[in-house]
Amino acid sequence: MIPVNSVLQVGHFPQVMQAVIDRRLKPTLYSDPQEAAPKEQFKAILIRSNTKLAKTLVEQMPNIGLVATCGVGYDNLPLDYLRERGILITNTPGVLNDAVCELAIGMLFGLLRHIVQAHIFVQNGAWSQAPFPITTTLAGKTVGIVGMGRIGQDLAQRLEPFKVTIAYTGPSKKALPYDFYPNLEALATACDVLFLTCPATQATEKMINAKVLEALGPKSFLINIARGSVVDEEALLSALQQKKIAGAALDVFENEPTPKLAFLNLDNVLLTPHIGSATVETRQLMTHLAIDNLEAFFNREPLLTEVKN
Repeated sequence: MIPVNSVLQVGHFPQVMQAVIDRRLKPTLYSDPQEAAPKEQFKAILIRSNTKLAKTLVEQMPNIGLVATCGVGYDNLPLDYLRERGILITNTPGVLNDAVCELAIGMLFGLLRHIVQAHIFVQNGAWSQAPFPITTTLAGKTVGIVGMGRIGQDLAQRLEPFKVTIAYTGPSKKALPYDFYPNLEALATACDVLFLTCPATQATEKMINAKVLEALGPKSFLINIARGSVVDEEALLSALQQKKIAGAALDVFENEPTPKLAFLNLDNVLLTPHIGSATVETRQLMTHLAIDNLEAFFNREPLLTEVKN
């Protein structure tokens, strides 16, 4: 049981998620960062992974023991400060894998087969004037995955039926039936398609740089379903503009919801507004898991999905 007035909800949640929250607990909403922190003695914070949690807000609440973030990423949390104070952190991994991987596969074929352009081609009557340009098939290609965690492994399993060779890179080799590359540039050189599914950390910041894009080459594609921070966007824009890579599909950006305008003027990109987990079913599962962690915390039970690293 979660006591009333014990949880501070930081930021707004979509209605499909807020409905779950309102059924299961009675949080206090804090939505304006310009306001002082509420005076109640909160013991936990509920927040979405795309909402930034200010250190100054947490500093005003000495009794906070848990931050439950609704999402896999926790790069918007003041991690060092939370750990310094011994505040526990939970996220919601696993439950969004299906939705994220489904979008990733959709973006892959949308990019290779120009599905959006083909729709517009038929819609505006251009088909009656000329045939649609020939595109690229996936079968026989090498697909690389940067970050072979939960989502990376689920994505690899979905790719297997498409007659591709799967390769990956990450901090260490895993017991998986795929080719491992300890070097990102070497993986990029070997790949026709490169997926980014890694977390946003200091180690991964702007790891997709000009050298990696050069290694990827003019016939290969980049798909980012991770975080915008893992890509040097200026280098990517240059590579796309100069056709140093064939194209890119991006669900995430450095500046959301206002990505660089230059991306909007390119004909070799597929852009989506960070919708990897944006299905009714997935968002409900994420919210339930976040609240399950809150209940475990207040009941002094082991947390279900604690962030420990």
